[in-house]
Amino acid sequence: MHVMREVTHAIRHLSEWLLGKQEKDGTWKFCYDNGISTCAYLIIVLRTLETGNSEEEEIIRRLHDSILRTQRPDGSWKLYADEKEGNLAASVEAYYALLFSGYSDESSPSLVNARTFIRSRGGIGGVTNVLTRVILAATGRIPWPEEYAIPLEFMLLPESAPLSFFDLSAYARVHLVPVLLMADRNFSVRTSRTPDLSALHVQRDDDGTSVGAYASAPGSYAQPGRGPGGLLADIQEGIAQLSAFPSQLHECAVKKAERFMLERIEPDGTLYSYAGSTCLLVFALLSLGCERRHPLITQAVKGLKAMLWVSEGRLLVQNAPPTVWDTALITYALQEAGIGPLTPEIRKAASYLLAKQQRKIGDWGRKVSRSVPGGWGFSPSNTRNPDVDDTTAALRAVKFLRTGGADGRETWNRGLYWIMTMQNKDGGWAAFEKDTDNRLLAFLPLEGAEHAAVDPSTADLTGRTLEFLGGKAGLDIKHDWIRRGADWLTANQEKDGSWYGRWGICYLYGTWAALTGLAAVGLKPDHPAVAKGIRWLLSVQNPDGGWGESCSSDVAGRYVSLGASTPSQTAWALDALIAVHSRPTEAIDRGVRRLAATLGERDWTSVYPTGAGLPGSFYNTYESYRYIWPLLALSHYRNKYGEVSAKFE
Repeated sequence: MHVMREVTHAIRHLSEWLLGKQEKDGTWKFCYDNGISTCAYLIIVLRTLETGNSEEEEIIRRLHDSILRTQRPDGSWKLYADEKEGNLAASVEAYYALLFSGYSDESSPSLVNARTFIRSRGGIGGVTNVLTRVILAATGRIPWPEEYAIPLEFMLLPESAPLSFFDLSAYARVHLVPVLLMADRNFSVRTSRTPDLSALHVQRDDDGTSVGAYASAPGSYAQPGRGPGGLLADIQEGIAQLSAFPSQLHECAVKKAERFMLERIEPDGTLYSYAGSTCLLVFALLSLGCERRHPLITQAVKGLKAMLWVSEGRLLVQNAPPTVWDTALITYALQEAGIGPLTPEIRKAASYLLAKQQRKIGDWGRKVSRSVPGGWGFSPSNTRNPDVDDTTAALRAVKFLRTGGADGRETWNRGLYWIMTMQNKDGGWAAFEKDTDNRLLAFLPLEGAEHAAVDPSTADLTGRTLEFLGGKAGLDIKHDWIRRGADWLTANQEKDGSWYGRWGICYLYGTWAALTGLAAVGLKPDHPAVAKGIRWLLSVQNPDGGWGESCSSDVAGRYVSLGASTPSQTAWALDALIAVHSRPTEAIDRGVRRLAATLGERDWTSVYPTGAGLPGSFYNTYESYRYIWPLLALSHYRNKYGEVSAKFE
């Protein structure tokens, strides 16, 4: 079949299917699968609160079954299909939650196998994942790790100090404050149902062999070579200069930490609209003396239950429902596919998005000299934490409204101005806040601090922002601030021609964003950075014509092939090539054929996680991605090439 006929058929099929999935309120709702961690945390929270609620008992049972379904034959749980070995932290979380649920016991074959795997990998003592260790400490299964003893007074250091609390990324702050409050009190809560995990404790003798029970010294959990010191000593020194009355200073810090949490609770009861931080909030409130039926805890649990989702028969807990993100992307993709902006479906979606534009200044405003709110967040409950990617996605979707009246113009102007003010000093864009890239924070003695503690300029955010500004706002490199963004991208290209993407997997994601952004603001295909990026993309094209990259890339720090093609990654690579080529090439047409073929396939590649969270710890499968990105790439192919592709048959 002619390539263009295949493309046209696929566009029509995807468009009709997506239109049929629209909700009455104008949104699209798809699953945001973050793995088993959030499922495990909710089981642990509900069991710890001992509600005795029949509805929650059913939730626990179904989450137990969902976790059990994903266990590997060797007894482990993996973060992604091609992870070389089972993931120790995920396996400990699963084992603990399954036991805590009461629907499995230590003699269950699945837990016997899990226990064997966990002990073979060093037991609980081998776990370095921060949230896993915090949950274990908060429920009394391990001592509070020494490296979490960051003094609460850290929150009192002025922003003018070499290092201060608001140098941390937004997502690090809302997770860290509950942890610091609990660690400060050496808090733990146990119930009659809290499982005994002594069978997972492995002590090693001098030759490294297992010799039995775990030795309970707190230091046993410190990561080798990562104990407190260095940076923490500098923080302590700064704190010592704040007051001559340490006890009063400490009480002030406790109050500030408590106030920080309470002021960032969303109307639905969640902390910053994240399930992970909300679970920590519940434990932190208990540590502050709140009763288990306290209204704040009850509301937090209600918010967590609202994040439940059933996918292919499995009950999951989404870390943050992606309704705003999905609705913005789909509304734009459908318009690119030819669905007119005056149709009821697009109008209804645009009305929803207009209502979700944020009109109050959040923490992001601390580093913006002339703060004018106008961004969008990821989730429906997010009212104070907008991000650059959601904002450009929403603006693409509602662009047609800027000429349709005062409300549309104001929405557009507010959003555009917000994006402009969020550009970093280095010329790039980050996800949530500007200039939150103090490299000292990489030395915090917490696993993953170099990624989670900072929110620096990234190729994916910078590229997608430039693509919006060039393709939808009519700007190009003749504007100084656009030139600075393009210069940041060209200066941060990898030696092999790729770019690293922080929020997707990984080099394919970053390279797609960079190339489409550079093309949109006027860089030509023969520009050295663009040409090098194209060569790299072609070098990693799979024999079947598609593209696929492993989640292992972000840990390895280099491109790792998946050995198979995924719909979203194939679409990203194609979209980049389409953006820079004036005519279809043989590689593009092979990719298009492969992409069209994936639309009818349902296997592990269609649910492979291509969204990134925290390298080595947290990955995301967006159910919507197998539809959105192929629809966009195919629409861009048709819109740009028309019947020209017939010459290349």
